[in-house]
Amino acid sequence: MDSRERVEPRIVWAVVESRIGPLLLAASRDGLVNVVFHATDAVRDKAVERLASRLGTEPVEAPGSPLLVEAIGQVQAYFAGERRDFDLPLDWSLISGFNREVLRELASGVPYGQVVGYGDLAGRVGQSGAAQAVGMAMGANPLPVVVPCHRVVESGGGIGGFGGGLETKRRLLALEGVLPEPLF
Repeated sequence: MDSRERVEPRIVWAVVESRIGPLLLAASRDGLVNVVFHATDAVRDKAVERLASRLGTEPVEAPGSPLLVEAIGQVQAYFAGERRDFDLPLDWSLISGFNREVLRELASGVPYGQVVGYGDLAGRVGQSGAAQAVGMAMGANPLPVVVPCHRVVESGGGIGGFGGGLETKRRLLALEGVLPEPLF
């Protein structure tokens, strides 16, 4: 098989360093499919196994893959303060139903440097009173940072929960100017 006949693997992944620690980025031919926080070796291995199980194909480490290059560049630019929003194709196959609807609204309707309450986001998708369900959708977000679940906060002023840990959420909100940078 010569290079013209090579087929890009169905799922590719890479680990990139960021201001909040290593992130695993995984992409399919349809777009970015997964972002995983704290991608140390053990977390990375578990995430790759989970992707293989859920998507039915073995992900391949390929940081130079055309499927990942743009996503890596945009994530690095975001953490460098050079990018405020992401312009990437997203593969939503790891999430469906209400959760997908909420996450799509979040991605398109809550810009950099702004926050929204869980209940307010529920109302935006026509499900007033579904604040807890929105919280569950945030916890199920397969694309954190790119689909900015860190921008969803409690209506009473608390920052709420976060799958990547509260310190990670604080750092992301500080990066976007919503919270002050930690002193140390």
